[in-house]
Amino acid sequence: MGEPERPIILTPIPGPKARKIIERHHRYVATTTNNPTYAPLVIESGEGVWIRDVDGNILLDFSSGISVLNAGIRNPVVQKAIEEQLKKMWHAAGTDFYNEKQVELAEKLNEIAPGDFEKKTFLSNSGTESVEAALKIARWSTQRKLFIGFIGAFHGRTYGSMSFVASKPVQRSRQFPTMPGVYLAPYPNPYRNPWHIDGYENPDELVNRVIEYIDEYMFNRYVPSEEVAAFLFEPIQGEGGYVIPPKNFFKELKKLADEHDIKLIADEVQSGMGRTGKMFAIEHFGIAPDIICLAKSLGSGIPIGATIFRKEMDFGEPGVHSNTFGGNMVACAAALATIEVLQNGLIQNAAKLEGLFRERLQEMYDKYEIIGDVRGLGLAWGVEFVKDRKTKSYAIEERNKILLECLRRGLVLLGCGVSVIRLIPPLCITDEQAKIGLEIFEEGIKAVIH
Repeated sequence: MGEPERPIILTPIPGPKARKIIERHHRYVATTTNNPTYAPLVIESGEGVWIRDVDGNILLDFSSGISVLNAGIRNPVVQKAIEEQLKKMWHAAGTDFYNEKQVELAEKLNEIAPGDFEKKTFLSNSGTESVEAALKIARWSTQRKLFIGFIGAFHGRTYGSMSFVASKPVQRSRQFPTMPGVYLAPYPNPYRNPWHIDGYENPDELVNRVIEYIDEYMFNRYVPSEEVAAFLFEPIQGEGGYVIPPKNFFKELKKLADEHDIKLIADEVQSGMGRTGKMFAIEHFGIAPDIICLAKSLGSGIPIGATIFRKEMDFGEPGVHSNTFGGNMVACAAALATIEVLQNGLIQNAAKLEGLFRERLQEMYDKYEIIGDVRGLGLAWGVEFVKDRKTKSYAIEERNKILLECLRRGLVLLGCGVSVIRLIPPLCITDEQAKIGLEIFEEGIKAVIH
């Protein structure tokens, strides 16, 4: 498709072809999260950081397909690996028979995951499956039944993972009863927390309050710590609004967990695979979880999930857990190639561009009162919009209008949280492309507030 210098807008978005497809979609496809009001994009093709819609418009991608395309759209190294595997075998029932591709991928994941201990990996097809596997591994190995998650979290939409979801009420609507034995604690959100602590100015106070809440009010009153198998958390809350906790939170959580012999499960489905300038977001916080969940960008768009865990936590008995498509040879080939390209410069590029995003978004914060908070690491950024900085009242409608104004100008973005926009371009983006995207983002803000 070629590399344009800037977005090319030939028709209003959505154009005539797009409008027809959107109408057909909502007639025949189940309702999920598609929103024709502020995300009326019908994608036809793409390359690198560029998306072409069905009407020929070319747009700059700051969504990465929900952080799936970290290596870029149709990365040539990944595409070659997929094509080579397609010529050999597509599906080999990797949980009944054996194939070397899944062994290679498990070896690589065990090698790169943090933690100076032996590991094993279970391969699946999605983020929610990787979380479900983690829950079963934790229960099986500890013989404990309870879990603690965090308010603001998103871990998936199947019943086990959904039982921890606390980012939007609609995600649990009409689904009671969920999995029993799940308790939620406040997440140390520096911008919004129950104690109204400024977590940027007083991070230790915020962390202490969260740890105190778990230890004093949960363990001492209604959650028997000796029955808790694991804490489940996102190092950076994704759907909850790209929330980054204070630097020392996970060290303090690990101290508490070790005191009660509780395991730590890090959901890196959205934050992992180089997005934050390190392979795993938890590396920024100086601890090694007992279990790590991956999916999304692991396969660069080919569905695959992975659950990496301490070797001694393995089921050890055939049939306790399995699936049909885990270890799919094409998905494993894509994942191995994705890891290769991430390690060969893309993770470093994400770390390098962090400064540019931080500087430009801070400039916008200083100029526009509608921006309540800016937070990010690497190429994972959240901008929270508010009606009033003092009350922090959510600017939901304004956020949605900004998404649409940016799309009309050729920048693809996604919302998250209640009134947050996430800026998560592919990690192959150049300085100049990043500057263009940030310029369009500011134009979208100005179009809504003026």
